[in-house]
Amino acid sequence: MALRWRLGISLCVFVLCLVYALPNVPVFSDLGFLPQGKISLGLDLKGGIHLTLGVETGKAVTNSLAIAGQDLRRLAQEEKIVVLRPRVVSGDTLEFTLPRAEDEAKFNEMLPKHFPQLAVSEPRRGDAGQLRYTAHFTDAEVQRLESMALDQALRTIRNRIDQFGVAEPDIRKQAGNRIQVQLPGISDPRRAVELLKQTAHLEFHLVRDDVDPGKPALPSGVIVLPLLEKSPVPGQETAEKRIALEKDVMLTGEDVADARPGFDHMNQAYVMLNFNSRGGRVFEQVTGENVGKRMAIVLDGKVYSAPVIRERIGGGRASISGNFTTAEAQDLAIVLRAGSLPAPVSVLEERSVGPSLGQESIDSGITAALAGAAAVAVFMAVYYGLSGLIADTMLCFTLIMITAGLTAFGATLTLPGIAGIVLTIGMAVDANVLIYERIREELHNGMTPFAAVKAGFERAAVSIMDSNLTTIIAAVILYQFGTGPIRGFAVTLSLGIVASMFTAVFVSRAIFEEWARHCGARGLSI
Repeated sequence: MALRWRLGISLCVFVLCLVYALPNVPVFSDLGFLPQGKISLGLDLKGGIHLTLGVETGKAVTNSLAIAGQDLRRLAQEEKIVVLRPRVVSGDTLEFTLPRAEDEAKFNEMLPKHFPQLAVSEPRRGDAGQLRYTAHFTDAEVQRLESMALDQALRTIRNRIDQFGVAEPDIRKQAGNRIQVQLPGISDPRRAVELLKQTAHLEFHLVRDDVDPGKPALPSGVIVLPLLEKSPVPGQETAEKRIALEKDVMLTGEDVADARPGFDHMNQAYVMLNFNSRGGRVFEQVTGENVGKRMAIVLDGKVYSAPVIRERIGGGRASISGNFTTAEAQDLAIVLRAGSLPAPVSVLEERSVGPSLGQESIDSGITAALAGAAAVAVFMAVYYGLSGLIADTMLCFTLIMITAGLTAFGATLTLPGIAGIVLTIGMAVDANVLIYERIREELHNGMTPFAAVKAGFERAAVSIMDSNLTTIIAAVILYQFGTGPIRGFAVTLSLGIVASMFTAVFVSRAIFEEWARHCGARGLSI
């Protein structure tokens, strides 16, 4: 490649990196023509909260079994088969009755076709000839549902946080059905915690008005939940009442396609729900079969409202009211729109990191980086003279490229990431040392300055590429399998290696060739 092209490309890269790096300097941060992005600081530098959440995957299996019971009844009805009251008992067993024994053969033909995930036992014949079945999910299906519940909880939490507006959150799965959440630099930490604690586990149940919720003994298949009534003054709750419900779930939050806050004619905030195709079909069927009864809207184990079903409701729409404040309605819409969690989530651990501790880490890291850079710069200048000053200039270029890369890619800088930058400072001049020593050997062998520079860079490039390639492979593995802070170290290390290779092999060569071309007979001093 022609020398002028090397110099031109080097200059363009330098200007581009400088444009992205300058916004991180307070003096230049307000210049309108520069990019607005800055380096995002991690939890250990900026402060924030660290949460460990536990996902109750068994509840997701129970809910899926209840929904399978409702689907079983609906599909059997389409086949002209009557299935009575499918219900879940003991959390993992589905019970249902086939009142007409003559439908057994047709029913047994339908089961494996539509419900291969169910293991159905041999029916027990009742006194009136009806057949009573019990079924449960296969082991493979239980494992699939538990894994899917954890993955869905992870996606749902990430969607909520994205809509809440937290920059660079770190959300990942852990062993034991746990999820780790790190939220750096949030402006309202308590609201974010409440947003995550609110599992938004939405369910629709039929109300049992014929059952006294105060009785100590309840009929089979009935549960009692608190009926949440709020004061007309927003944000003030009154004492909770109790209400009896059918245990079987008619619909869940998985059937919700969209949720938006709205205001009624009294200017009270509420949440509008739009169901997906399956949810709309089931909602219309349930409301049509239960006209005159009440349907309870249950959110996180509390009944928010229990309106009477006046008629079959089509169109796949419903609403949740409860004297919400505007912020409460917005947050509830966020969690429902982002997807309700497939199972309840509990906060197992909560830690806050103060910004003062993060500032101390930043100050210490900057001090270490400056001290390391100064030591390396002095050594290179003393030992290699003018060539060492060129290496020091390339070191500054490398640091600018790292800063620009972190800014352009939106990477998060953590305390281990600062350690990676400090390590890069030492590694950045390693390539220069290999090249310089090689050039010295070629000069001692009688080569001209220009030929010595060319041979030195070409022969040292192989060793430089091999050593840096193995380090990049290690950094990629750290990024893939490490946690947040470790990934921060891997990011800065990878950027540093790429930047140092570019400055040492490409930019330095252009400068040395230009220098050697002008040196001529005067010789090249290294």
